[in-house]
Amino acid sequence: MNAKFLLIPAAIIVSAPAQAKIYMSIEDAQQLMFPGAAFEANFVTLDQSQFNAIIDDSGVNVYSRKIKAWKASAGGWFVLDQVRGQDDWITYAIAIDDKGGVQRIEILECLENYDGIGRPGWRSQFYGKRHGAGFDNVATISGATLSSGQMKAGVKRILSTYALVLAPSAG
Repeated sequence: MNAKFLLIPAAIIVSAPAQAKIYMSIEDAQQLMFPGAAFEANFVTLDQSQFNAIIDDSGVNVYSRKIKAWKASAGGWFVLDQVRGQDDWITYAIAIDDKGGVQRIEILECLENYDGIGRPGWRSQFYGKRHGAGFDNVATISGATLSSGQMKAGVKRILSTYALVLAPSAG
C-alpha cells in the first residue's frame, strides 16, 4: 500500500492585539463603593509568614506580596487586586464591609472578551461572602471559564488577606 502525503500550506492568521477596556478609575470605584467616604491608604508588603498563611488558608496562589488596600472612613476596606485572565490581567476592586463581608465588586480593567465577569448579576453572587465561605454556588461563566474561575479564587484570596492581615484583630 503506497501512501502519498499532500502538503498543504497552513493559513497564516493575523489578528489585531486585544485591547483592555477600562471601566473606571480607582477613585471612581472608591466613591461608587463607599459614597462620600475618605480613604486612608494601608499598603502592605506581605512577609514570608503572611504570604504562606494566605496560601495555606485560601488554597490560592498569591501573585504579589504588595497589597493595595484603603481603609474607608465610613467603615470597611477597599482592596485593589488583579487576577490572570486567559490573555491578560483583570484589575478589580472589592469593598469589604466592617464585618468582613463582600459588599461590592467592580471590574476596573479587563479585555473586552471577558465582559461576562463585568455583569453586575454575576458579581453579586459574591456579596455577603466572608472569610471561610464556600464558593461552590458561584456560577462559572461559559465562554469565560478561566476568568470567572480566577475571579472566584481572587475573592477567596482577598478574604483570607483581610482576615489574616488587614482586619483589626489581625494587626
